[in-house]
Amino acid sequence: MKTKMTMIYWKGEKFWLGKLREHPEIMTQGRTLKELEENLKDAFNLMAMDDVPEEHQLKAIAV
Repeated sequence: MKTKMTMIYWKGEKFWLGKLREHPEIMTQGRTLKELEENLKDAFNLMAMDDVPEEHQLKAIAV
């Protein structure tokens, strides 16, 4: 099931910049609006761990 979210975006000096209203910690850029939208989708999927296989490993790290 696809989740609908709101893209907030603006034109910077060289790139389109944007973030998701529902997840403002996710921010990225693109050369075009289409590329920005795709990059936001990719960033959300990485954050949501949608592409992590069933069999995976965990390791604690210091950040």
